[in-house]
Amino acid sequence: MAAIPVELARVLDALPPPPLAGLLAPLDRARSALLRLLAPRARLLVVSRDHRVALVGSCLMVTALLSTSALPLWFLALGPIVWGIPHIVSDLRYLVARPGFHRRPWVLAAMLAGIVGAGFGFGLRGGLVGAAGVLLVARASLPRRALGLAVVGALFAVAQWAGPMADLVFAHGHNAVGVGLWWAWRRREGKLHWIPLALFAGGCALILSGALAPLAAHTGGFVAPWTHLSARTLAAGLSPTPWGPMARRVLVLYAFAQSVHYVVWLRLVPEDDRPSPTPRSYLQSFRALRADVGALVLWAALLGALALAVWAATNVGAARNGYIQMAFFHGYLELAAAALLWAEGWRLGG
Repeated sequence: MAAIPVELARVLDALPPPPLAGLLAPLDRARSALLRLLAPRARLLVVSRDHRVALVGSCLMVTALLSTSALPLWFLALGPIVWGIPHIVSDLRYLVARPGFHRRPWVLAAMLAGIVGAGFGFGLRGGLVGAAGVLLVARASLPRRALGLAVVGALFAVAQWAGPMADLVFAHGHNAVGVGLWWAWRRREGKLHWIPLALFAGGCALILSGALAPLAAHTGGFVAPWTHLSARTLAAGLSPTPWGPMARRVLVLYAFAQSVHYVVWLRLVPEDDRPSPTPRSYLQSFRALRADVGALVLWAALLGALALAVWAATNVGAARNGYIQMAFFHGYLELAAAALLWAEGWRLGG
């Protein structure tokens, strides 16, 4: 019996990754040509991670702010379909595989317990139980674990008192959890990372103040029949107020924060986690991803993304809602992983 897992591991190790190298090689050639064209102006962005991350992060923050403010329903519909599964893979890579948590059965059991509890209707309370579980088995000092458990216990009490409102807050807050994890990912020598963080905070403030409301009013961004989604229905699940100006602002806020969440996991965390400050080629990035998560996860992600795209071709809204139901677990995974990374003092990016 003991030989079965070993044989299975050998089979998985021998499984070839999806044949994407042929698609990545032309992208690498185009990228190299662009860098040669921009040189020497681009040299600073190549050799300095801090400058590159600050520039890319800032540009993407501004783009996300303007696009989601103008067409919120479009991005709420298409964002999860296009970026949802890749960002789940990134979650698993950086929050489970890279720290080696997948080799610690008690950690996995605690995370799974929280996810199962959340799935059975306990919502945020289930996720907090998972966070408490990982703190109990963390490789940390007793005072640090006690402090973490005290904070989680207090949050559990608030969630119990607040009821469904706690889950609503977490639906928004989990997007900020990703931003916080990126901020703490590695030790930083400068302060350039504060620029995209300030843009994120400022964007949230502008949306809630109503300063950007004319954009959606001009574009009709709350109406998109082709998505099979209703802004009023979405707002009912994301806003504590009935439909009105504030409910629309909260809906835009979620669209913006969700887009930033994707930016963090698909662009900024990979940049800051990489040992070398210089960027990898697309082919090198793919090989590193395969080494971290394995070919089986890549195949599952590819097939899942293709299935989601086919579904979206017939009904965008149903595909989006199906993805949201399938991916509910990742917010609670991020919560538990954040607790464990804090308890054990991890800084994955050095």
